[in-house]
Amino acid sequence: MGVFDFVKQGVREMMIARPDQLKHLIVFKHPDQNFPFWSQLTVDSDECAVFFKDGKVVGVLPPGRHTMSTQNIPFLNNLVNKFTGGDVFISEIFFVKTSPLRGVPFGGPIGDMIDPLTGEQVIPRIFGEFSVVVTDPVRFIVGYTGQAAQGDNDEILNWVKGLFMNGVKTTLGELCEIEQKSVLQAVSLTQKLSTAFIANAPDLNDIGIRILQMGQFNLNFSEDDRQRLVAANAEIAKANRGVKVAEAQAKAKQFELDQKYKQDERYVQNLAGNFQNYAAGSAMIGAGQGMATHGVEGGVAGAGIQMAMGVNMANQMAGSFQQPQPAQAPQPSFTPGGSIVTCAKCGTRQPGGKFCAECGGVLAQAKKFCTGCGQETGASAKFCANCGTSTAQAG
Repeated sequence: MGVFDFVKQGVREMMIARPDQLKHLIVFKHPDQNFPFWSQLTVDSDECAVFFKDGKVVGVLPPGRHTMSTQNIPFLNNLVNKFTGGDVFISEIFFVKTSPLRGVPFGGPIGDMIDPLTGEQVIPRIFGEFSVVVTDPVRFIVGYTGQAAQGDNDEILNWVKGLFMNGVKTTLGELCEIEQKSVLQAVSLTQKLSTAFIANAPDLNDIGIRILQMGQFNLNFSEDDRQRLVAANAEIAKANRGVKVAEAQAKAKQFELDQKYKQDERYVQNLAGNFQNYAAGSAMIGAGQGMATHGVEGGVAGAGIQMAMGVNMANQMAGSFQQPQPAQAPQPSFTPGGSIVTCAKCGTRQPGGKFCAECGGVLAQAKKFCTGCGQETGASAKFCANCGTSTAQAG
């Protein structure tokens, strides 16, 4: 080996860094496991360096330039190769990107699903991009890529893409049910779908990575699925329009009835005075409208009969709204100039006389008093024995 070859080999060993052409990879494993004391390790601002020995994590270095010596980096004591006199470290070094990796493509059919709104069975397809970020470099290497990791990003992220596509199917169906929309209409819910996809993405914490945000994506269908969804949505829209029209008509009719009730109430209170008058007037108006519309059989007499029937019906209606009056005890009737006596035998009350009209028993004669002095007089006396006043008017 010439002088220049030795110099080049020494410089290569002294400088440890990720090659420029491989800076796009999520994980890069340095090819050399041996590096000497005082080597310079360069870690870019968007990555970190993870050291492994014998399958165990020894330490992690943040971005910056690091001089590989045990004085500067204490965990390097675990990497010293004693067989070389302590001048060489032995370790696997992984460079892991910690900044988001954007523009990761995904897409394809998400499998059979039932449209929540129409009930049609369709196979939606989705294509787009998302960004991912490594949240735990050690866990990502140990639990996912493995210490033999080396390859392009698609090879590393294929499992993540598969998990994401499984989550898309569930999320799409749940969002359509919440929004009461067809999967065909969900195409317009781009922002909500994007947020839901991220929120409901599979839990990737166990492998130290998570989906950060969605880029542009496209949800589409085969031509056959699309035509069936369009036809089913049209039928549902037509049915919904009929329901809304019926609801509007019902509301209008109810408003009309409410207005009529309020008008009638004001009329009863302010004009008619009571329901009987209002009912009679309404009946007469109805009779007049009927005669004007259909004519009257029997001429004027027929019109009078119809009007009388209307008034009679109004009186009956008014009577049904009136409160029943308590029954009054019958008042005894008096004959002019006579008096009421009670038969001692049968108890019948009747105008005065000598015999009972009910049983024929003798009636007691009513007493007579003088109108001048008030002295009781005999039944057959013509003048008062006390003051001489005529007894013709005594009662």
